[in-house]
Amino acid sequence: MLQKIGVLTKAELVQIESALDAIAQEIGDGRFRWKEELEDVHMNIEAELTRRVPAGAKLHSGRSRNDQVALDMRMWVRDEIIELNREIRLLQRALVALAARNSEVVLPGYTHLQRAQPVLFAHHLLAYVEMLERDSGRLADCFQRTNVCPLGSGALAGSTLPLDREMVARLLGFVDKKGKARLTQNSMDAVSDRDFAVEFCAAAALLAAHLSRLAEDWIFWASAEFHFVTVADAYTTGSSLMPQKRNPDVAELTRGKAGRVFGNLMALLTLLKGLPMTYNRDLQEDKERLFDSADTVRAATRLTAAMVENTTVNAGSCRAAAADPALLATDLADWLVRKGMPFRQAHHTVGAAVAAAERLGRPLHQLTIKELRLIDPAFDADALRVFDLKTALARRNLVGAPGPRQVARQLARWRRTLSGS
Repeated sequence: MLQKIGVLTKAELVQIESALDAIAQEIGDGRFRWKEELEDVHMNIEAELTRRVPAGAKLHSGRSRNDQVALDMRMWVRDEIIELNREIRLLQRALVALAARNSEVVLPGYTHLQRAQPVLFAHHLLAYVEMLERDSGRLADCFQRTNVCPLGSGALAGSTLPLDREMVARLLGFVDKKGKARLTQNSMDAVSDRDFAVEFCAAAALLAAHLSRLAEDWIFWASAEFHFVTVADAYTTGSSLMPQKRNPDVAELTRGKAGRVFGNLMALLTLLKGLPMTYNRDLQEDKERLFDSADTVRAATRLTAAMVENTTVNAGSCRAAAADPALLATDLADWLVRKGMPFRQAHHTVGAAVAAAERLGRPLHQLTIKELRLIDPAFDADALRVFDLKTALARRNLVGAPGPRQVARQLARWRRTLSGS
C-alpha cells in the first residue's frame, strides 16, 4: 500500500519484503537477537529491518503502534476463533460417536441430583452437543465483529497521508462474504476498542462453563456409586496413598479451569470500565487475559474430546439404575390425565401411591390394583402397564424428547451437520 501511494519505490518494497521474511525466519528459529532497550517487538523488528535495508525507516509511515497492536490482536483473535471452533467440532463428533455406539442404553435423568425420569444415554450426550453448537455460534458472531480492520487510524487521529485503507483490509482478509473491505469508522474507537476481546473471553467463559458441566457428569458417572462409565487410564491418575483409586483428573482439571477463564473475563471488564479515550497503557494488561483464556479453553476442549473418545459405557449399571419404577411415577400421573383427571389431582394421587408403596416397603409398580383403587377408583388393570420401560420411552416422541425415534432423528441430524464441517 505504501508503494502504491508513492511512499516506497518498487525496489524498496522488494527489499523490505525480503528482509522481513528473513527476520521472521530468524524469529521462528529462535536466532533473532531481541534488545530490551528498544522497548518492544515493533521497534526491535523495525530497527533490525532498517539496519539491513535503509528504506525500512519508511515502514512506519502513517502508522502507530496503537493501530498496529489493535490490528495484530484482531488478526490473532480471528485465528483463535477458527482453531477453537475446530476443537469444538471434534468434541461434538466424539460425543455423537459415543452416543451412537450406545444408542439403546437407558439411564436415569436427574433433577436436584435425584433420580427423575428415564432418558436415553444418547439424549443426555446430545444435550452437550447442542450447548457446544451455541458456543460455536457465539464465536462465529464474535468473528464478524472482530473482522474489522483498524489499520490507518494512527495513534488516534488517522493520517494526513493518502492511505488506502481498503487495500490493506483486503490484503489482510478483513472482508465480508462478498469480498468488500470492512473498516473501522472512527479512529479513536479503533485504537481503544477491546470489545472484541471481551466478547471472545465471554464466549470462552460460556464454553468453559459447558465443559465444566460435562466434566461434572463424567466425574459422577465414573464413581463407584454410579459406575455408568469407565474412563481410560490415560485420562485418570492413581492416588499416592490408596492403590485402588482411579481419579478422573482430566475432568476435574477441566472443571477447575472454568474458574480461571471466568476470572480472565472479569479482569478484562474491570480493566476497561474506567479508561478514557483513546489508548492507555493499561491496555497492555489485556493480552495476558486474552491469551490465557484462549489457551485454556482450547486445551480443555481438546482433552475433553480425547477423554470422551476413550470412555466406555457400562450399560448394565445404567440399565439397573433406570429400572427404578419410581422414574415412571410421572407416566402414571399422565395415565390418569388421559383418563380425564386434572393433572394437579393426578399428581396428588400418584404422590399418595408413592407414599403407600414406601409404607408397605414395596416398589411402586408392585402395588396391586386393589391397593391402587383404595387410593383412587380411577385406577384399573391398565395402570400398571405404564411401568414397561421400553413402552414408556417410546411414548416420548415429541420433538426434542428422549424417545428412541426422536433420538435417532437427532443423531442422524448431527451426523449430517458434523460431516460437512
